[in-house]
Amino acid sequence: MVKALSRTLFLLQRVRYSFESGKLLRPCRGLAQGHYFSNCSLPETMKAIMIRDFGNEDVLNVSTVPRKTNTPEEILIRVEAAGINPVDTYLREGFFAQLPPLPLILGKEVAGTVAAIGSNVTHNPYNLKVGDRVYCMLPNNGGYAQYVASIPENVIPLPDKLTYSQGACLYVTYYTAYRALILRAKMKRNETVLIHGASGGVGTAAIQLAKHYGAFVAATAGSDAGIELCKSLGADYTINHRRDDHLQVAKRELGDRGFDIIFENVAHVFLGEDGHVLAPEGRIAIVGCKGSIEIAPRTLMVSEGAMIGVSLFLMTPENMDEGTRVILQGIEDGWIKPVIEKEYTIHEARQAHHDMQKKAGKLGKLVFKVDHDSSCRTRTLIKQRRLAEDL
Repeated sequence: MVKALSRTLFLLQRVRYSFESGKLLRPCRGLAQGHYFSNCSLPETMKAIMIRDFGNEDVLNVSTVPRKTNTPEEILIRVEAAGINPVDTYLREGFFAQLPPLPLILGKEVAGTVAAIGSNVTHNPYNLKVGDRVYCMLPNNGGYAQYVASIPENVIPLPDKLTYSQGACLYVTYYTAYRALILRAKMKRNETVLIHGASGGVGTAAIQLAKHYGAFVAATAGSDAGIELCKSLGADYTINHRRDDHLQVAKRELGDRGFDIIFENVAHVFLGEDGHVLAPEGRIAIVGCKGSIEIAPRTLMVSEGAMIGVSLFLMTPENMDEGTRVILQGIEDGWIKPVIEKEYTIHEARQAHHDMQKKAGKLGKLVFKVDHDSSCRTRTLIKQRRLAEDL
């Protein structure tokens, strides 16, 4: 009798945890191995932000569609937060080298919980289980939805130190910064790195990575709030890039040698002047660009500098594994701290994209918080009460 009562109380605690946190339950000790219990069955449909035509933010619409299902080789994720990135707006407008077919669910990154694991998933790098907190990389889009499916290699455990919204900030920002600084520009300790547009999502990630690897970081931003944010993340020198002469001023105030690396988030504005402030054998890593610009090749001849293109989507599996190890260790050690400027509901998608493109002076990352049908939690509460009545 005592054992039965203890077991019932244990199960009640599990149900209560599930209801209050909204998470799927993990396997319970003593229950049949391989059986997983969720706080309710998976729905047949889901909400998603769809585009059926390319265009401005008005083409973004929330639709009810069949719930995403995972193949036997994939992991299904219940999405709690989805990152919003400039690349999403380029795809929405149709301004991208390789456009996916329509209709399309945008979104390159999410965070949430594992909802199901395919029966043929034999390579599970992190030994993930149903209910585990994860972040997920979606190079082929699909993140603006309540559920996504992915190959196991792109599903990474999300440490408890970060919220779901912060987890949805990791892929595009930190992996891009890692590829640019470490893999492409080959940054070395004690080099001087200028980060143009440092107060945005990728820029704030670049500050943290560059400081961790021992660089001297000069950061630019377009507002006083942006400057303060860069300072709080450890930037050694800051300047407002709305000053026409900000590059020459920064070079002069830092000893007139120039910059070993320029991390260029705003190439369509500043690339034409970057070459004038490069140190000998300096490198310009082009991370963000919204248009064309005229440059003078002679500036690269003087410094024997180089312009390097950076594409997140050319990361090899080995590159991804290397970056993931650094990022997870950085979270554990406390130096990776994703900065979120604003959270939106999926019904605010048009406003979110408008803000992404039109609002000046970014202060971190924009994120969707993804709500789910409350009826699921209601059914859980009813079950919890019935169990209590049976005691």
